[in-house]
Parts: sequence; C-alpha cells; structure tokens
Amino acid sequence: MIIKKNQSLLKLNSFKIDVYAKEYVEITCESELLELYRQHRKKKILFIGGGSNILFTKNFNGLVVHLNIKGKNYKKINDKYVMVSASSGENWNDLVNWCVNRDFGGIENLSLIPGNVGGAPVQNIGAYGRELKDVLVSCRVYNWENGSFCEYECSQCDFDYRNSIFKKNKNLLITKVNLKLTSKNHLIISSYSGINEELKKLGVKNASIKDISIAVSNIRSRKLPNLDKIGNAGSFFKNPIIEKNQLDFLVKNFENIPYYSVENNLFKIPAAWLIEKCGFKGKKFINFGVSKKQPLVLVNYGGANGKEILQLSKSIVSTVKKIFRINLETEVNII
Repeated sequence: MIIKKNQSLLKLNSFKIDVYAKEYVEITCESELLELYRQHRKKKILFIGGGSNILFTKNFNGLVVHLNIKGKNYKKINDKYVMVSASSGENWNDLVNWCVNRDFGGIENLSLIPGNVGGAPVQNIGAYGRELKDVLVSCRVYNWENGSFCEYECSQCDFDYRNSIFKKNKNLLITKVNLKLTSKNHLIISSYSGINEELKKLGVKNASIKDISIAVSNIRSRKLPNLDKIGNAGSFFKNPIIEKNQLDFLVKNFENIPYYSVENNLFKIPAAWLIEKCGFKGKKFINFGVSKKQPLVLVNYGGANGKEILQLSKSIVSTVKKIFRINLETEVNII
C-alpha cells in the first residue's frame, strides 16, 4: 500500500475532470483496508470506486482511497439457483457478461450500466424492469466508523429508488456482493416496448438471457454517449416521484405528459421529458453541455471543469422547478 502525493484523478472519474488529490492510495485487498484504518483513519478521506457517479468541482485536499478489490466466483445453491460473489472493484458490465456467458440469469437487464460492482448496491442500480435489490442476497461491508467487517442482508440495506443505506452512510464501504441468480428456467423480463422492438430487429422470437443482454446493450449504446469518448456520469438526475395533486396539475397544464404509477398514490415522471421540454436537450456551451442523445446526461466534451457542469445542472433544476413545479434531484455525488 503506497500513498502518492498530488495524484491526478483524471482517469478515475468518468466525467474526465482534471483535478488532483493531495494524497491517493489504491486498496486491492481487505487487509490493506484494515491497515489504512489503523494508520490514516483521522485524515480527511474520500472513498471512490469506478468513478462513474461523481462530479469533482475542485481538487480534493485530503486522501482519496480507490477501492479496487478484484475477484469473482460462484457456487451452486440447488438445481435452479447459483450464488455469484463479486468483489467491489470488478467492473459491473464485465460481471454481467461473465454471468450471461455461464447462463446465469437475473442481471441481464442491467447490461452496460457503467461503474464497478461496489457502486451497484449504493445506487440500487436498475433498468428495464430490474433493480439490484431483486437479486442481491447480501453485501460484505467494512464500517469505517468502528473498523469492523460485517454482513448486510438485503433486508438491511434500506433499498429504494436509486437509494440505499450505503448512499446515506458513507462510512459503510462495500467490499463484496452476493447475488442469487437462476441457472435454469430464467424469468425473462422484456415487457418494455423498446426491448421487444430490438429483439424483433435481431430476429429473436424466444428470447434467452443473452438475447436480452444484447438488446439492452444495443439500446443503451444508441441512447447514451460513449464513456470512452465523451466524459459523463450516465443519468445525472433521478426521475421525480410526485403525489396525485401534483400530477393533476401537470396533466391539466401540459398535454401528453408521460407518467407511471409507482405505489401508494405516487407517480413517476421521466426527468428526460421535463428537461427536453425546457429546451436543454443537446444544448452545448463550448466544451460541455447536455447530451444530444439523452437529456438526463450532462457531458464534458473535453477540458470542462466541474463547476461549469454543476452550474448547468443548477440551471436545469431551477428551470424545471419554475415551469413544472417539480424538484429534480441529482443521482451524481458532487465533490
């Protein structure tokens, strides 16, 4: 475990913001995490993983800890299920492909979501009818407050829409996740029209989990900017969930506004629709802006700084609030 001084974080955040950490260390095993706690727990510390859900607006005047523990395996539970265990530093999409190629079902709808395994429970990642909580059994967690390891069962994770106990408490560091996946008789979730249309294009009639994964990947590739080429953090905003009285106002005043029933008389409004209607889709400001493909995605075309992107996000939030009386919340962590 080597602590470096004045380390660039350019390659450690998907927004490709060129900022520096006063100190930086990479953690590749749990024993290093224990050593870090013993020697450096009193320092100002920021833990990062894949860097796909963070916007740096300035240099970090402290110790940045890159949790990069690798490893994955599986074991048979019974004739129908397997338990897949993956360490936090594994790339999420690589894990999806690894499972799909072994015919393990349950996370194929979550294909091509950026980031590492450790960030998946934090955000309770979800797409096309699936959320991580649907397959997660437990997480191995290091509590930075008391320096101990523990297991969090799924029921203890306080999962909600793009939320969890790990997002609320930054001292809970995930080092491994355990997923219960199907090994036969897979539940194929392709009720979304976009997936069914893509399967039709591919000439698929009886879809396998691999077909679903390919279809989802194709759709996401068309809708989202390429992370390798354009800096971004995926969806910058959550889809707002509103009450019935708010919905009644919107339906009355805005023709064809899309909405979806959630539960307990609550409704979800697509944030992308709101942002596009406010005129932000594809808007560019020299070297940053809003994606032409997906209004939820703010982009760094090269050389932008985090403060510029943050200011753009605030402008979007205030405009949506003014026009639709809806408070947009960010998914991305602002540093």
